[in-house]
Amino acid sequence: MAQKTQSAERELTMSRAMVEAIATEMRESEEVFVMGEDIADYGGIFDSTQGLLDEFGHERIMDVPIAETGFIGAGVGAAQSGMRPIVELMFADFFGVCMDQIYNNMAKNTYMSGGAFSVPMVLMTAVGGTYNDAAQHSQTLYGTFAHLPGMKVVVPSTAYDAKGLMHNAIRDDDPVVFMFHKRLMGIGWMPAPDGPKTGVPEDPYTIPFGEASVQREGSDVTVVTLGLHVHRALDAAETLADDGIDAEVIDLRTLKPLDTDTVLESVRKTGRLVVVDEDYRSYGVTGEIVATVAEDALADLEAVERLALPDVPIPYSRPLEDEVIPGVEDIADAVRMVQG
Repeated sequence: MAQKTQSAERELTMSRAMVEAIATEMRESEEVFVMGEDIADYGGIFDSTQGLLDEFGHERIMDVPIAETGFIGAGVGAAQSGMRPIVELMFADFFGVCMDQIYNNMAKNTYMSGGAFSVPMVLMTAVGGTYNDAAQHSQTLYGTFAHLPGMKVVVPSTAYDAKGLMHNAIRDDDPVVFMFHKRLMGIGWMPAPDGPKTGVPEDPYTIPFGEASVQREGSDVTVVTLGLHVHRALDAAETLADDGIDAEVIDLRTLKPLDTDTVLESVRKTGRLVVVDEDYRSYGVTGEIVATVAEDALADLEAVERLALPDVPIPYSRPLEDEVIPGVEDIADAVRMVQG
């Protein structure tokens, strides 16, 4: 059943929904604080912390130096000491500077301590291209983080999901990587598509990890995706409907844990699968989904296609960036191919 939840009261951008969840959790517990580059006075370059400084001050909304290894390490230490830090890594691309702290400490320290302590930390980071910021600021890298055990990986595509997933992430006793797509945030200088701005209840609520959302029901082909490409897939589905093709669109929402049951149920119904991702094709999310379906529902699968970035650095040039990142028409073409 489709899981589109709307509120009749108001609509929020994804950035405002995230900030609302963070503010609520900070009011509920003094253990929650935020640290990162340009997150205090500036409010986050993608508005991920806009307005929090006014309410909570510099002691709980902390700007840090350009020293990712240092401040992510400080977040790990704070989490192990009983705090619940939200640490922003400005771009997911910067993981290379601080991967030791992320993977060898944040993700592993509960295991390495034999469960003596937990690391209830949210690593919040911006992902995605489509705004011409070149190879070092435009990657998604969902698969990189999902590949590494010890961390939960969250990828919201709407304001409603962003708020519920953020509440759940902050309350979780395990480390969570919260990956938000820049293009979906609803900031003035980077217009979002229509879909991410949704009805959002004022009261707190959580969305469980590991539950995908069927954003559009269909009978002919299953399109599995996440992040920005949920909205591109929905646009493609409307185009395909004019051709008599009824596409079902599944938003994974989380990669760790991964809701394979929803994907398999859909494929068993449609018999055709298209997986779309803004991450790299090799060793990525598209391959994982296709392999899972092949293992558990091969007899039901008649055709499959996957769309992802080729294994090249993301270009600065707008025409070249548009060429490598799957668009609406690319998705529609892939669906037509599996339809035969």
